[in-house]
Amino acid sequence: MQQIFSFIIKNSNRLLFLLLLGISLSLTIQSHSFHKSKVISSANFLSGGVYERINSMEEYLHLKKQNEELALENANLKSLLFKSQDTLKAPNLDSLKGVLPKDIIVSRVIHNSYNVYDNFLTLNSGAKSGVKPDMGVINSLGIVGITDNVSGNYSTVVSILNVKSQINAKIKNSDHFGSLIWDGKSTGFVQLIDVPRLAAIKKGDTIVTGGQSVIFPENIGIGTIDKIFIEEKTHYYTINVKLFNDMTNLGYVYIIKSKDNEEIKNLEKLGKDE
Repeated sequence: MQQIFSFIIKNSNRLLFLLLLGISLSLTIQSHSFHKSKVISSANFLSGGVYERINSMEEYLHLKKQNEELALENANLKSLLFKSQDTLKAPNLDSLKGVLPKDIIVSRVIHNSYNVYDNFLTLNSGAKSGVKPDMGVINSLGIVGITDNVSGNYSTVVSILNVKSQINAKIKNSDHFGSLIWDGKSTGFVQLIDVPRLAAIKKGDTIVTGGQSVIFPENIGIGTIDKIFIEEKTHYYTINVKLFNDMTNLGYVYIIKSKDNEEIKNLEKLGKDE
């Protein structure tokens, strides 16, 4: 303990300088948006590299499990193929409201948080691959989140398990829609709020992305209705939705380029300015 005090006293001037330097840098970053954005971008780059190396090691340790899952998935797909009729058409990307293969960026989750209120994911794709903020992220089971900050090789995603997330969603085969949020309680459930009482709904109905979203194509899967509540103040439905995705176990994802996103945003901004 005496050696620690001696070290502090001996280097007090240097320690004071470092403390004041840290405070000044923090104040500069907080008060200037340009400096703040540069720091966030640099942090994405550094943390992305660390997460990717950790993820690569974890993937190597879990190769056997992944191979077993792939074999099972292939068996299921073959089973469906054998049972299918010749008149059935295989699903393709064109069915996603005009989304073409060139508008899809394949990426991999290298970091995933799901045990806090503001959950984020980190992907190993960034601006060099064409990723921009406010792009929809999905996988083969349904929606995952929306891109947020982007660096050259990495990007962060606001997970649907984020209390700040709000996505337009609807009851499948219906025009009744609401806002998809997360109450911060369970990783397996989200909530669809502000659904009008006129909507004919029941447990087990499918919830998909709505047509009012400029980020996600319409009819991307989300989950199924688990419980239905009626808000006393608004008299609207609040629906507990069981997710198709296991948000604690994500691998490869697809980032969707929206050709109309910027155009719609600029048009709506023009209307507000007027």
